[in-house]
Amino acid sequence: MSVRLYVGNLPKESVEREKLQALFADEGDTITTKVIKDRKTGKCRGFAFVTVPSDELADQFIEKYNGQSFMENPIKIEKALPRSKGGKEEGEEAEGTEASVETPEKVERPTPKPTTAAPRKSSGGGSGKKRKAERGGSSTPKVTGDGDALQPDPRWANELAKLKEMLAAQATNP
Repeated sequence: MSVRLYVGNLPKESVEREKLQALFADEGDTITTKVIKDRKTGKCRGFAFVTVPSDELADQFIEKYNGQSFMENPIKIEKALPRSKGGKEEGEEAEGTEASVETPEKVERPTPKPTTAAPRKSSGGGSGKKRKAERGGSSTPKVTGDGDALQPDPRWANELAKLKEMLAAQATNP
């Protein structure tokens, strides 16, 4: 099983894969390197990835090369974190670029729910009401995924529950 290693503290200038590969020439052809570059500028983003064939070789690699000088910078090598979901594989992007960077954990973000109110036309002057409605900032009820049930605005849900209890108490006490 191959192990992917993170190589950090690379200079933020033109770093070529071949230069980095030459640093690890003692390891032979069993390793592969990938320098991560900025899409717009083409310059190194300060890190790269090295793939080694086994976990034992990865530990030896880290011990041997961690802190070694590369282009006047001491490099930092550690085992890479797993890829986040939704990231592109290495072969799907142009050579030398990468769409996503490894993150420590995937951040769950709630999906926006559509509102039942139609977008309002602005009377000019940029009042921001349309943008607020699109963000879900209006106090109109929200439609859930099934489309039939309406959910109250979460900002007022507690107050609405209290009002319902008060109404129910009044109805039972004539």
